[in-house]
Parts: sequence; structure tokens; C-alpha cells
Amino acid sequence: KSGASYYACGAYLAKIDGLHRLEIYNTLGFERLERKNNDIKAFLEQSNSNWAQTFYLMLLRTLGGMDNKEPFTCLAQRVPYAVILRERLSPHNIEALLIGASGLLDLYPHDEYILNLKRDFVYLSTKYSIEPMEASQWRLTKIYPNNHPILRLSQITTLLASTPHIMDRILECRTGDDVHSLFCVKTQPYWLTHYLPAKPSQSVAKSMGRMKTELLAINLVVQMQFAYSAYTNSEILRQRALSLLENIPAEKNSIITQWNSYGKIASTAYDSQALLQLAFEYCRHHRCAECPVARRIIKLWEQKQNSASE
Repeated sequence: KSGASYYACGAYLAKIDGLHRLEIYNTLGFERLERKNNDIKAFLEQSNSNWAQTFYLMLLRTLGGMDNKEPFTCLAQRVPYAVILRERLSPHNIEALLIGASGLLDLYPHDEYILNLKRDFVYLSTKYSIEPMEASQWRLTKIYPNNHPILRLSQITTLLASTPHIMDRILECRTGDDVHSLFCVKTQPYWLTHYLPAKPSQSVAKSMGRMKTELLAINLVVQMQFAYSAYTNSEILRQRALSLLENIPAEKNSIITQWNSYGKIASTAYDSQALLQLAFEYCRHHRCAECPVARRIIKLWEQKQNSASE
């Protein structure tokens, strides 16, 4: 417990053989998949068992990251996927719906393009009875320019307008390359020369990078594949989700860096997802008595004590 804050059990994981470490990772990895599966089930229930809407909601939520996942979720509920499908042949209308409903345009000056987005949103919001969000719901401080919600919404526009049957596409993904080719979309042309509305900048293509698409693979594609495999009882899809995790490198964050300081114990996303489960569900709450790693350490210690007493 005293070492939980810096994941001291990493020293034990680093010295055991790969087979026993994999056994622990399997336990933790499936715990994490099941927990996220329960989240998807809750959204599916909210969506009246509509898998397309559930995926769309999970897409926006995942792109929101830690800072803006709740506002993106709210936006997906205000502008449902059925509305996006009705406007799919007009990327401009999709962008007007998403960015307009976000409420973010109220924070910035307007040029002709932004004014057109606002005018079209007024018409579309009346047509579909959409109430815009408050801009104050978004966290906009300390975010990289390429991660600004408006740019992400324009990338989502391109993705949804150019990819029919997107749910089928993600279920077919087998490798990180498959996911990257699906999600490495660019913004709409206006944003090539803008990071913010009505503020011209040097022309830069703003597309989702490899690190972002790998996070989408881990937190969206794998989770949807696993959840849908449980729903349809498909072992093929379940194995596809697990194989995809093994095909992607481990996440790069402070938690995984700390675990790997004891040795290279996280090489793939399968490994890092297990270690994140360990950190979030056990170490953080000092649940050592229930932890699959700590129980082994305690058992080993008890065996040594018994041997010494004999």
C-alpha cells in the first residue's frame, strides 16, 4: 500500500516470466474491457438499442478526450446520428449542425464563412428542433491548437460525410493501419488556413495524426468490437478486438511511463490497458487485498515466512 502511488508492484511484474505476466494481464485486460462494455451498454439503452447512434456517441465522446468528453457526449445527443444521415450529402450542413450546436461560434469574431455556418444552423436547428449548447460547457484552456473542439468537429464532419456505413467499417478493422486509414481525415477546406474562426493563419493541413488514431483504436474501435461481439455472441469479432490491441503500441502517458520505469512491462496496447486497469481500479484505491498482482506478492511472502519458521 505504501508503494501504490508510484506503482511499486511494477518491480514484481518486471521480474516474473512472460507467461505469468500474461496471465495477470489477461485478468486485468478483460476487467477493463468489461467495465467499458458496461458503459457502452448504458449508452445503447439510452439510444433505444440503436447501435449506429451508440457508435456515433462513443466517437464524439472519445474524440473529446479527458478535457471535453462530456460536452462532446452532450453534442452527440443534441445532434443525433439520424439527423447527420439526413444531411450526409452536404458536408457544409453537417458542419453547421455540429459546430453551431456546440455554441462555440459565439466566442469568436465572424467572417463570411462563419456567418454562413451560423445562418445555416439557425435554419437547420429549427428544422430538427435542436437547442444549442452553452459555450461555457467546453474546456478551452491549455489545449493544443490542433485539439480545439471546433477543428475536431470539422474532422468529424469530413469523416461522417465521406464514410457511409461507418459502424461496419470499424467492425472490419484488424490493424492499427486499418484504423489510421479510416480516421486520418482532414478538416473542411476553410480550416486549412484557420485554427480559430475568422483568424487566418498559415495554410496547414489539419488531419488526425497517428497517435490520435491509435487512441481511437484503443478507446473506440476495440471497445465497440468487443461490445458488439458480446451482443451478437461473435467469437470472431471478440478475437479481432483482442488482436487489434496486440497490434498497437502501448499508450504514451505518465502512468505507463511509471510502470515501464521498472522494466519494459508494457509493449503493446494490450499490456498498457491491463496496467491502466491496475492503476485506476486497484493502486489508486489501495485495493491490494483484492489485486491480482498484490495477492501473488502476499502469497509469495507467506510462503517465505512459512519456510523460515520451519
